[in-house]
Amino acid sequence: MSFGRALKRRVRDAMLPVAFAALCGYFAWHSQHGDFGLEARDRKLADIAQARDALTKAEAERDAMERRVAGLRGDRIDRDQLDERARALLNLVGKDELVIPYEPGKRLY
Repeated sequence: MSFGRALKRRVRDAMLPVAFAALCGYFAWHSQHGDFGLEARDRKLADIAQARDALTKAEAERDAMERRVAGLRGDRIDRDQLDERARALLNLVGKDELVIPYEPGKRLY
């Protein structure tokens, strides 16, 4: 048998295992780095955690607003809160009161 024939035979015999290894490598790479791989899963879980944090903050803000509004409606109006809102909206103060301005990002409401 000549060297060329032996080489062709070995190459032909190795084609199937090499193709199978390449196919396994392709799927292994995509299971890690693909659109639905482990890295994409981690990014999506981080996005979900961030969205849950934003939801928690928004719900807390909504609850605070609902408490403030509940004091201004109904049969029992909270007089202090009504007075505070009226003064803030009308920009009025009493003669004997001291006004301390807040920084723009540190407002009470």
